[in-house]
Amino acid sequence: MAPVRSQKAKSHFLKHCDLPSILEPASPHETTFTATKVILTLGPSCRDVDTLCRLLEAGATCARCDLTWGSLEFHRKSLENLNEAMRRTRKLCAIMVDTVGRELIVNREATLDESGWPVHEGGITIQANSKVVFSTKPGVEASGTTLPVSYPKFTSMVQVGDTIFLGRYLVTGSEDSSVFLTVDELTADEVRCTAKNNAVMEGLLTVFHTERSTDSLSNLQNDLPILCEPDKCALKALGQEYEIDFVSLSFTRTAEDVLEARKCLDSWGMQSTKAIAKCETRQSLFNFQSIAAAADGVIMSRGNLGLDVLPEKMALIQKALINNCNIMGKPCIITRVVDTMISAPRPTRAEATDVANAVLDGVDGILLGAETLRGRHPVATVETILHICKQAEKVFDHRHHFEHLMQEAMDADDALFGRSPRESLGDHSLSTMSLASMDGLSAQAGPAHNGALPNPASSQQLYLSRLESIASSAVRAADKVGASLIIVFTQSGQTAELVSKYRPPMPILTLVVPQLRSDKLTWRLEGRSTARQCQIVRGLLPVLASPSPSGETLLEEAVLMSSRSGLVQPKDHIVVVQRVGESFVVKIVSVNDSGSGIAVIRPKSLVDLMKAAAGIADEEDLPDHLNNNLSVSNGKSSSTTLAAGAPDLVPPNLALAKEPAANGAAV
Repeated sequence: MAPVRSQKAKSHFLKHCDLPSILEPASPHETTFTATKVILTLGPSCRDVDTLCRLLEAGATCARCDLTWGSLEFHRKSLENLNEAMRRTRKLCAIMVDTVGRELIVNREATLDESGWPVHEGGITIQANSKVVFSTKPGVEASGTTLPVSYPKFTSMVQVGDTIFLGRYLVTGSEDSSVFLTVDELTADEVRCTAKNNAVMEGLLTVFHTERSTDSLSNLQNDLPILCEPDKCALKALGQEYEIDFVSLSFTRTAEDVLEARKCLDSWGMQSTKAIAKCETRQSLFNFQSIAAAADGVIMSRGNLGLDVLPEKMALIQKALINNCNIMGKPCIITRVVDTMISAPRPTRAEATDVANAVLDGVDGILLGAETLRGRHPVATVETILHICKQAEKVFDHRHHFEHLMQEAMDADDALFGRSPRESLGDHSLSTMSLASMDGLSAQAGPAHNGALPNPASSQQLYLSRLESIASSAVRAADKVGASLIIVFTQSGQTAELVSKYRPPMPILTLVVPQLRSDKLTWRLEGRSTARQCQIVRGLLPVLASPSPSGETLLEEAVLMSSRSGLVQPKDHIVVVQRVGESFVVKIVSVNDSGSGIAVIRPKSLVDLMKAAAGIADEEDLPDHLNNNLSVSNGKSSSTTLAAGAPDLVPPNLALAKEPAANGAAV
């Protein structure tokens, strides 16, 4: 058996906290920004415009349409209402469509209510020790003793002694709406079982065949495609009518599943839509590295995954998955956190602790399912989740996280070139050490394809390595000077995501300037989807910016907006990441005394700031690459050129590019 690699525990995250200080109310100058994102699931409890407005105001940043349940017209109306809520609140919200995929469903007749939501008449009651038959025969009606399954080959998947889980769609642990059954006998078209517990189940019922092995993969998997025909029809229709930012791929097993879905999306004109892999089975764990490399993000579906692995393994699996996503710079989202808030206005202590621990593990977002789809308190649930996340973020060990990523980069580099492992970084906390060794880690993550199939060219890896260096330098500088904000100018969102990867304690204001582009036949405005797609990445605060005559003018406006919104106070420092000419640039600016713009910085003050950012005591010790590039632009801001890049990030006006930018041309 391969040795288990230890995870870096954050056991010391409360070293500066005591109980009285924890109970103190928030400072009046404390920003209301919460770095961790919350994704809601659209359903009968939250799809009206007024409730969606309240959810957006509460802090929800992404809305999910789950194709597993509900008619296409229901989802259309939900997205229409969401767009209206965004217009009213002037808040960005990403749109995620969740597929049916390989889900096994009990066939039952349903009628549509006045909103278009499917409704079953009556529930199904199963008693413990009763006999239940799963049938693949056509035309069988569902009852408490016989359940028709949607997959015709279901009988060939199971063996006598296997365990089958039957539960209500998005069933929670606090409901008696699920049952475990043991397989007793098999025929050509029936699986005969004995129920282990009592259950009363309403609505859509799903079937899950749990893994019979405790430490390997022995179950025969169904041969259903990653996108079923209803998925394809719905995605084509919704993709033409709405701007879909993410497609979450249910029951992803391999990287090939992600690539297959990517090809389908591209063929339907959805190149900007990102593919999120849902890890729901043990097989996805065995293939996790390749899946995460191929996908644009990962959802850890803890409900189904918890059925396929032992309960005592779930905590370590969660930490390992989040840690791997953090290293690769891929957004990681977890599900099933506050099940009791479906009916109760307050979570249990265990649920509150679970959310906080996920934040301390480094998760990007929390996905709410039944809590908002059919729950009684959707708005209160979002507010509660964000309050818990904010408190956990206060004690997140940012420096340890930075050191951990630096060490991983060095280890990956050593492994790539066959060198012996280096010593731990030790006291090099947010040190001046560069990420020049990031190539190995970038290779793990794979080329950033931003929605379209990746180009495996080595130049893309070099470009990503440079962005890694810029991102880590920006976070290091922000920590050293005590900055209150990081501002990133971006077109693709890639640089902002890399800055987020290092989990700085301050918000990352992500400025996206829309551009008008043409494919020789039609014109399209790009940028809105980039801003929305930042809404599932931890720490990012995306803003759509109007084209400005210069980057400095746009920066002035961003600082003023940040001051008015409470993100910064007078005299605070801000670290800015952008492009100037052919170079990537990290510069440090200060808010003026009135909070109305950027303060004028004297050259001597600029040197002091850069020395502080580099951890240098004397001016003569300032490295040549910093000393030679220190400058004062218009007497307002300071900058240092860190690496060569590509053309200006912020165009002088709305660019009318007839050809799409080449891979790697946009930050």
